[in-house]
Amino acid sequence: MHQRLLTAEILDTMDPFDPRAMRSRHDLRWINAFLGNERRILRELHSHQPRQFSIVELGAGEGILCTRLLKKFPQATVTGLDLAPRPSGLAESINWVRGDFFETLQEIKGDTCIGSLILHHFPEESLRQLGLLLGRFQRLVFCEPLRGRLPMLLSRFAHPFIGEVTRHDMPASIRAGFRAGELPALLGLDPSCWEILESESGRGTVTMVASRH
Repeated sequence: MHQRLLTAEILDTMDPFDPRAMRSRHDLRWINAFLGNERRILRELHSHQPRQFSIVELGAGEGILCTRLLKKFPQATVTGLDLAPRPSGLAESINWVRGDFFETLQEIKGDTCIGSLILHHFPEESLRQLGLLLGRFQRLVFCEPLRGRLPMLLSRFAHPFIGEVTRHDMPASIRAGFRAGELPALLGLDPSCWEILESESGRGTVTMVASRH
């Protein structure tokens, strides 16, 4: 898997109330826990952020990470951006902006922008456009699928425990994922403006942390 390969993921086009979609979202919560993406993001923010700051999550989904962010940083302003409507039961203090974040992000201000398993959905031209929008932030933290043989092997081992939609979408996500060095370049992050750190986990994630000089 030398080059990224984008293929349509089934969950992206399903009715959210379809039982298969609900099963897939359950699978994604389990996968996120296994990969440790949310823990990694929370740890990174805890290490480098002041007590009062604003966080914007791209592709906030069911609002799980937004809720954990508010619990971890109660004095922070947390905003979730997603195509889906505001999740029921989400804390009133969490801002929710529904729509295409390529459009809504232009009106959003914040110190930090984060995301988990979201950027691999987009082709190169969209990532470059997103990189321009992200220039308004001081810090970026993204966890994405690591494109490689080991993550693909791990996805096959998971087959007995996941639904049919996830059995299709997981390898599709890996093939569309990134290797170290690719995401900053695709976003067009200028090394003279950003300090960029990347790491690959043994469980199949590549994490990019970018901070403005």
